[in-house]
Amino acid sequence: MITPQLLAYVAISVSCILKVSSLDTFIAAVYEHAVILPNTTLIPVSREEALALMNRNLDLLEGAITSAAKQGAHIIVTPEDGIYGWNFNRETIYPYLEDIPDPRVNWIPCNYPNRFGHTPVQERLSCLAKHNSIYVVANIGDKKPCNASDPQCPPDGRYQYNTDVVFDSQGKLVARYHKYNLFMGENQFNVPKKPEVVTFDTIFGRFGIFTCFDILFHDPAVTLVKDFHVDTIVFPTAWMNVLPHLSAIEFHSAWAVGMGVNFLAANIHHPHKRMTGSGIYAPDSPRAFHYDMKTKEGKLLISRLNSSSYDPGVVNWASYASSIKAFSTGNQEFKSTVFFDEFTFLELTRVTGNYTVCQKELCCHLSYKMSEKKPDEVYALGAFDGLHIVEGSYYLQICTLLKCKTPDLRTCGDAVESASTRFEMFSLSGTFGTQYVFPEVLLSDSQLAPGEFQVSYRLNYVPPQIHILKSEFHTSECDCI
Repeated sequence: MITPQLLAYVAISVSCILKVSSLDTFIAAVYEHAVILPNTTLIPVSREEALALMNRNLDLLEGAITSAAKQGAHIIVTPEDGIYGWNFNRETIYPYLEDIPDPRVNWIPCNYPNRFGHTPVQERLSCLAKHNSIYVVANIGDKKPCNASDPQCPPDGRYQYNTDVVFDSQGKLVARYHKYNLFMGENQFNVPKKPEVVTFDTIFGRFGIFTCFDILFHDPAVTLVKDFHVDTIVFPTAWMNVLPHLSAIEFHSAWAVGMGVNFLAANIHHPHKRMTGSGIYAPDSPRAFHYDMKTKEGKLLISRLNSSSYDPGVVNWASYASSIKAFSTGNQEFKSTVFFDEFTFLELTRVTGNYTVCQKELCCHLSYKMSEKKPDEVYALGAFDGLHIVEGSYYLQICTLLKCKTPDLRTCGDAVESASTRFEMFSLSGTFGTQYVFPEVLLSDSQLAPGEFQVSYRLNYVPPQIHILKSEFHTSECDCI
């Protein structure tokens, strides 16, 4: 059994409103933003140049915020890096940073813009929230001075943080979150000393917040749901899609299902870096999602959600799979690599069948029926149970049914974007050693399958089944964190 090491954390619950929703539903918006990037430079630009670039991006965000508010949205989420982009080092990011105070100071920057120094970005975000009567979630950079009395103080005398901020419909700063799990290349930022668990309460539910790479770790992501009982996660991200298991819409929608919460994911739109994929996800199905590798425009998504999340309780995901006697197929197992991890695979050689493949403590069981077996398309059942160590380190257990890139079995696990095989049904289950299981289904052309598959949360587990036409399955029953 894989037991994640629990980290210490700082719990920050912002706002004095009790968790009593007066609205049973609310309208959520996310904006996939085509960010205007700065010129790459090793020399810091002036503060005026930095503000000019940020205001160009804020002009675009303003259009989305205003449009969302006119359509009745109560909250809008915008992407990580959406105000100034990327390609910074520690010095070149500095002109873009502001001092973001603890929200407990009870501050509306739109009304008192100079209370905490020169903070024009926070002032503009606050005014956008206030004038449109909408909660605004944005990602900016925070700077905090430190001195030699702090043994962890950087040599330049300041901490710099990748930071999410939330302004309520009155323009008040109600949440500030410093990203804890920095992705490789974010050397311009510091890691907070402990993970922050940040929540904020509204009349339409309790919200939690974290950023991009945080989703692959227990803290603060799982802790927010498990211990702080949030209804909805707001998630600014700059997510680069990685097939077969880490496409944005695929994994984020699965996280909502697995954790039983609403999930509002706003991604950058930059197809050149494979960055697209935003969505409004409920625990039962995606409500709205966007994946577009062809155009350069941003996209506003709006949908209605229930204010209260669905709590499945403690789920024994392994109960059904553990009751199955391993299927004997006679097929020879083979190894192939999926995103740097070596999986154990079995090829699906018949139109219909029952298969079992195991790796270490994990056994994956598959029953399926194809409408026909196409000679030029090869599918395989795979299992992985181990430590992933590339672009981050975390334990995974994965059961997957996927299409191989070519009939050569060595290509099983390579990125595939289209398929024509029709599965009339399949059922996939695994003997997972955790309750945190994220069921993914990704179809041909990187599309989701709302309403097309089913997951049971009961202890007498009924395996998920699916019936879709002309579909490619990147189907991971578990990414266990």
